[in-house]
Amino acid sequence: MASDLRDRLRAGFRWTDPGPGTDLLVSDRSGWWRDPLVLDELGPGLAGLFPDATPTVVVSPEVTGFLVGPLVARALGVGFVEAYRAGARLPIAEPMTWARVPADHRGAGQQLGVRTRLVGPADRVLVVDDWAVTGAQARGLQDLIAALGATFTGTAVIVDECDPAVAAELKIRGLLTGADLS
Repeated sequence: MASDLRDRLRAGFRWTDPGPGTDLLVSDRSGWWRDPLVLDELGPGLAGLFPDATPTVVVSPEVTGFLVGPLVARALGVGFVEAYRAGARLPIAEPMTWARVPADHRGAGQQLGVRTRLVGPADRVLVVDDWAVTGAQARGLQDLIAALGATFTGTAVIVDECDPAVAAELKIRGLLTGADLS
Protein backbone atom coordinates (compact mmCIF):
# COMPACT_ATOMS: atom_id res chain seq x y z
CA MET A 1 0.00 0.00 0.00
CA ALA A 2 2.69 2.54 0.99
CA SER A 3 4.59 2.23 -2.31
CA ASP A 4 1.40 2.59 -4.37
CA LEU A 5 0.32 5.57 -2.25
CA ARG A 6 3.68 7.27 -2.77
CA ASP A 7 3.40 6.70 -6.53
CA ARG A 8 -0.11 8.19 -6.59
CA LEU A 9 1.02 11.19 -4.52
CA ARG A 10 3.87 11.85 -6.95
CA ALA A 11 1.54 11.48 -9.94
CA GLY A 12 -1.10 13.82 -8.47
CA PHE A 13 1.35 16.61 -7.64
CA ARG A 14 2.71 19.42 -9.79
CA TRP A 15 4.66 22.64 -9.43
CA THR A 16 3.03 25.73 -10.96
CA ASP A 17 4.51 29.04 -11.99
CA PRO A 18 2.46 31.91 -10.50
CA GLY A 19 3.69 34.25 -13.22
CA PRO A 20 5.79 37.42 -13.42
CA GLY A 21 7.17 38.97 -10.28
CA THR A 22 8.24 35.79 -8.52
CA ASP A 23 10.93 33.21 -9.02
CA LEU A 24 9.27 30.61 -6.77
CA LEU A 25 7.12 27.76 -7.94
CA VAL A 26 3.92 26.99 -6.03
CA SER A 27 2.95 23.48 -5.02
CA ASP A 28 -0.32 22.23 -6.47
CA ARG A 29 -1.68 19.39 -4.35
CA SER A 30 -5.20 19.47 -5.78
CA GLY A 31 -4.57 16.19 -7.62
CA TRP A 32 -4.21 14.46 -4.26
CA TRP A 33 -7.67 15.50 -3.12
CA ARG A 34 -9.23 14.56 -6.47
CA ASP A 35 -7.95 10.97 -6.30
CA PRO A 36 -10.30 8.77 -4.22
CA LEU A 37 -7.58 6.13 -3.74
CA VAL A 38 -5.26 8.74 -2.23
CA LEU A 39 -8.07 9.79 0.11
CA ASP A 40 -8.67 6.14 1.06
CA GLU A 41 -5.01 5.37 1.71
CA LEU A 42 -3.67 8.65 3.08
CA GLY A 43 -5.00 8.23 6.64
CA PRO A 44 -3.65 4.70 7.11
CA GLY A 45 -0.42 5.64 5.31
CA LEU A 46 0.32 8.59 7.60
CA ALA A 47 -0.80 6.66 10.70
CA GLY A 48 1.61 3.89 9.67
CA LEU A 49 4.57 6.26 10.00
CA PHE A 50 4.20 5.90 13.79
CA PRO A 51 3.15 2.25 14.26
CA ASP A 52 3.93 2.10 17.99
CA ALA A 53 2.81 5.59 19.03
CA THR A 54 -0.71 4.69 20.25
CA PRO A 55 -2.07 8.26 20.09
CA THR A 56 -5.38 9.14 21.69
CA VAL A 57 -5.96 12.20 19.50
CA VAL A 58 -4.71 13.82 16.29
CA VAL A 59 -4.03 17.58 16.21
CA SER A 60 -3.60 19.39 12.90
CA PRO A 61 -3.09 23.03 11.92
CA GLU A 62 -5.36 24.78 9.50
CA VAL A 63 -5.85 24.81 6.57
CA THR A 64 -4.79 21.57 4.89
CA GLY A 65 -4.37 19.85 8.25
CA PHE A 66 -8.14 20.10 8.66
CA LEU A 67 -8.46 17.74 5.68
CA VAL A 68 -5.56 15.39 6.38
CA GLY A 69 -5.88 15.16 10.17
CA PRO A 70 -9.37 13.63 10.24
CA LEU A 71 -8.28 10.98 7.71
CA VAL A 72 -5.50 9.90 10.07
CA ALA A 73 -7.71 10.11 13.16
CA ARG A 74 -10.27 7.89 11.45
CA ALA A 75 -7.58 5.36 10.49
CA LEU A 76 -6.37 5.28 14.11
CA GLY A 77 -9.85 5.18 15.63
CA VAL A 78 -9.20 8.32 17.68
CA GLY A 79 -10.55 11.88 17.78
CA PHE A 80 -9.38 15.00 15.97
CA VAL A 81 -8.69 18.51 17.30
CA GLU A 82 -8.20 21.58 15.11
CA ALA A 83 -5.26 23.92 15.72
CA TYR A 84 -6.38 27.38 14.60
CA ARG A 85 -4.20 30.26 13.37
CA ALA A 86 -4.61 33.41 15.44
CA GLY A 87 -6.36 36.16 13.53
CA ALA A 88 -7.57 33.91 10.71
CA ARG A 89 -11.22 34.19 11.77
CA LEU A 90 -13.45 35.58 14.45
CA PRO A 91 -12.32 34.57 17.94
CA ILE A 92 -13.58 31.22 19.22
CA ALA A 93 -15.93 31.78 22.15
CA GLU A 94 -14.34 29.38 24.60
CA PRO A 95 -10.97 29.05 26.33
CA MET A 96 -8.07 28.44 23.97
CA THR A 97 -4.46 27.51 24.62
CA TRP A 98 -2.02 29.24 22.26
CA ALA A 99 1.61 28.72 21.32
CA ARG A 100 3.93 30.89 19.30
CA VAL A 101 5.17 29.33 16.08
CA PRO A 102 8.69 30.32 15.01
CA ALA A 103 9.20 31.88 11.59
CA ASP A 104 8.25 29.48 8.81
CA HIS A 105 9.80 29.02 5.35
CA ARG A 106 8.29 32.37 4.30
CA GLY A 107 9.74 34.12 7.33
CA ALA A 108 6.36 34.63 8.98
CA GLY A 109 5.70 33.83 12.62
CA GLN A 110 2.25 33.01 13.90
CA GLN A 111 0.29 31.56 16.78
CA LEU A 112 -1.60 28.28 16.82
CA GLY A 113 -4.28 27.44 19.36
CA VAL A 114 -6.58 24.61 20.35
CA ARG A 115 -9.68 24.52 22.50
CA THR A 116 -8.23 23.94 25.95
CA ARG A 117 -10.88 21.42 27.00
CA LEU A 118 -10.09 19.06 24.11
CA VAL A 119 -6.49 18.08 24.96
CA GLY A 120 -5.33 17.10 28.43
CA PRO A 121 -2.71 15.26 30.47
CA ALA A 122 -4.08 11.81 29.62
CA ASP A 123 -3.66 12.41 25.88
CA ARG A 124 -0.97 11.11 23.56
CA VAL A 125 -1.00 13.49 20.57
CA LEU A 126 0.02 12.80 16.99
CA VAL A 127 0.42 15.99 14.96
CA VAL A 128 -0.54 15.63 11.29
CA ASP A 129 0.02 18.08 8.43
CA ASP A 130 0.56 18.01 4.70
CA TRP A 131 4.07 19.50 4.48
CA ALA A 132 7.03 20.34 6.72
CA VAL A 133 9.84 22.60 5.50
CA THR A 134 11.33 24.19 8.64
CA GLY A 135 9.43 22.30 11.35
CA ALA A 136 8.09 25.60 12.72
CA GLN A 137 4.48 24.44 13.05
CA ALA A 138 5.53 21.09 14.51
CA ARG A 139 7.69 22.92 17.07
CA GLY A 140 4.86 25.29 17.99
CA LEU A 141 2.37 22.46 18.35
CA GLN A 142 4.84 20.41 20.39
CA ASP A 143 5.11 23.38 22.80
CA LEU A 144 1.32 23.76 22.89
CA ILE A 145 0.84 20.05 23.64
CA ALA A 146 3.39 20.25 26.46
CA ALA A 147 1.63 23.33 27.89
CA LEU A 148 -1.56 21.27 28.08
CA GLY A 149 0.26 18.47 29.92
CA ALA A 150 -0.26 15.97 27.07
CA THR A 151 2.38 13.74 25.48
CA PHE A 152 3.66 14.57 22.00
CA THR A 153 4.20 11.35 20.00
CA GLY A 154 5.43 12.82 16.70
CA THR A 155 4.47 14.61 13.49
CA ALA A 156 3.30 12.74 10.40
CA VAL A 157 3.38 14.69 7.12
CA ILE A 158 2.85 13.89 3.49
CA VAL A 159 6.05 15.72 2.45
CA ASP A 160 9.06 16.16 4.74
CA GLU A 161 11.56 18.74 3.51
CA CYS A 162 13.09 19.44 6.93
CA ASP A 163 16.76 19.32 7.68
CA PRO A 164 17.34 15.76 8.98
CA ALA A 165 18.50 17.04 12.39
CA VAL A 166 15.31 19.11 12.77
CA ALA A 167 13.15 16.20 11.60
CA ALA A 168 14.80 13.90 14.15
CA GLU A 169 14.47 16.45 16.97
CA LEU A 170 10.78 17.08 16.24
CA LYS A 171 9.97 13.45 15.35
CA ILE A 172 8.81 14.42 11.85
CA ARG A 173 8.24 11.54 9.45
CA GLY A 174 6.93 11.87 5.91
CA LEU A 175 5.60 9.68 3.15
CA LEU A 176 7.66 11.69 0.63
CA THR A 177 10.65 14.01 0.65
CA GLY A 178 10.98 17.20 -1.34
CA ALA A 179 13.34 15.39 -3.70
CA ASP A 180 10.55 12.93 -4.52
CA LEU A 181 8.61 15.81 -6.09
CA SER A 182 11.42 17.42 -8.08
